[in-house]
Amino acid sequence: MNSNLYALIGLGVAVSFIMALKGLSAPKSARRGNLIGATGATIATVVVFFDPSSTKHHNTGLILAAIAFGVLVGVPAARKIQMTQMPQLVALFNGVGGGAAALVATVEYLNLSSEGKPSTANIVATVFTVIVGCTSFAGSVITFLKLQELMTTRPVIFPGGRFVIAATLAGVLATGGWTIASGGNTPLLVMGGLSLLFGVLFVLPVGGADVPIVISLLNAFTGLTVAASGYVLQSTLLIVAGTLVGASGTILTRLMAQAMGRSLFGTLFGAFTAKPQAAVGASEVRPVKSGSPDDVAILLNYASRVVIVPGFGLAVAQAQHTVRELADLLSTKGVEVAYGIHPVAGRMPGHMNVLLAEANVPYEQLVEMEEINPTFPQTDVVLVVGANDVVNPAAKTTPGCPIYGMPILDVASAGNVIFLKRSMRPGFAGIENDLLYDAKTTLLFGDAKDSLTKVVSALKNL
Repeated sequence: MNSNLYALIGLGVAVSFIMALKGLSAPKSARRGNLIGATGATIATVVVFFDPSSTKHHNTGLILAAIAFGVLVGVPAARKIQMTQMPQLVALFNGVGGGAAALVATVEYLNLSSEGKPSTANIVATVFTVIVGCTSFAGSVITFLKLQELMTTRPVIFPGGRFVIAATLAGVLATGGWTIASGGNTPLLVMGGLSLLFGVLFVLPVGGADVPIVISLLNAFTGLTVAASGYVLQSTLLIVAGTLVGASGTILTRLMAQAMGRSLFGTLFGAFTAKPQAAVGASEVRPVKSGSPDDVAILLNYASRVVIVPGFGLAVAQAQHTVRELADLLSTKGVEVAYGIHPVAGRMPGHMNVLLAEANVPYEQLVEMEEINPTFPQTDVVLVVGANDVVNPAAKTTPGCPIYGMPILDVASAGNVIFLKRSMRPGFAGIENDLLYDAKTTLLFGDAKDSLTKVVSALKNL
């Protein structure tokens, strides 16, 4: 392939990645943006085989076999994955990307070492790639385990934990300096092992409610790793793609931390300074007001304005289509309906937007937290479907709790609050919600989809 044509294709692919990010910035254009990015990535993968600067390709059979394996595993996984498991899949994708970049940079470094000592610039780029890539991989595995609830979602802390993390980081940096100074293979491998340990320790103190922020941060890490590996491999396209991911991930992490009302450092290590929460006495029994689908239907039928607050429980029950049916039915009765969207509702940024878009909920009905909060005093009924932490007043009233300082949807200021819950089990952060015991709150227990179906049926008969 002509070198000019090859460079032109690379430029086109880079532009497609930029257009993909632009498309992903809004729910209405997200699907198109995703397709543009996937097309660009496919072209980038294929065109490498026609690189005019390479006179001979090695291990082509193994490369094609790896691509085939990835397609055979990735396509069915992506098609069968449930919306509730999407954050875990994203976490694994982040980790695999970072780990792959670290492995490629290590192999390239070992190849260069066999031909003589690599240049200092290559060693520095390799060290950066291995450190950040291994950290991203190990940290992403921990976020996956937390999201999948294969381990506790609460912060994991231990005596002297801060000092162990600091010592591990110091060891990573020291072995990185050793690798740069000596150009040897052994310090690089030791550095990789310590980086994996640091990645685990880095994420363990993070509580469940803060996991979405960590996913975004690790995504930024992976982007930076890919960009650094692009320097090692002398691939402009990898540098561009990695920089885009790193920059967008960094911006998103910052916005997410702001949405949680705390600093990034406090998100990552706040568990070490948080005060222990007093346990609720085993003998204390607090009454709640539960209702039937008919009771809920009557409240909704005579309301002028209803706000629906979706949460992870909506995704678990796959009730997005039923809630859309309910909203449409209320609209035909002259009720004003809106959806209150919290930035970190669900398990990842934009989780609720994607879920509701799947049910073709009109985009204009999706209202972000800053815009919806002032309207709650004029709202007759708030229907909370599977959300807990994002409406929990403890974020304002209980200093030291894991979600303290996080801006919430102020549903308590509405006329009536209806909670659809399976049980009285706390939310992902493990914090009890006092709003459940408020006199204006009605609880409708059961599977969200089944409960909403009964409410719709009762509403049609009114």
